[in-house]
Amino acid sequence: MILRPATRAELPSVLALLADERTVVDPDSITVTEAYERAFADIETDPRNELLVLLDEDLVVGCLQATYIPGLGKGGAERALIEAVRIRADRRGGGLGSELMERAMTRARERGCALVQLTSDKERTDAHRFYASLGFARSHDGFKRAL
Repeated sequence: MILRPATRAELPSVLALLADERTVVDPDSITVTEAYERAFADIETDPRNELLVLLDEDLVVGCLQATYIPGLGKGGAERALIEAVRIRADRRGGGLGSELMERAMTRARERGCALVQLTSDKERTDAHRFYASLGFARSHDGFKRAL
């Protein structure tokens, strides 16, 4: 397995993972809009962002986005915010999610981050058990507001 930043050619595969976490979506069925193109370009050129893919040979089997946030807390150390964690539906249950997260946390640690944080939709109870199994603790209540 290889973990590395996504390429533009892999954008449809990443969007397919994000489209439906319960089934395998064919990347060829994904329409890459101008908004997706712009977002990908912004992530790709921002040194504080990484869109990472986990590859099994040429197949994208997982992804996540890591954003590195500077702050004055934790002695001025960065923190890593991990979002959009997905493993291909037909590849779950074999440890790929743990591998993806462990490797992402290693990247954050090597960068000097003092902690890793994430949010998860309240409906994703399986994901919550998964994150707890990796040592994540519920420490805050999160709030969001659409603009």
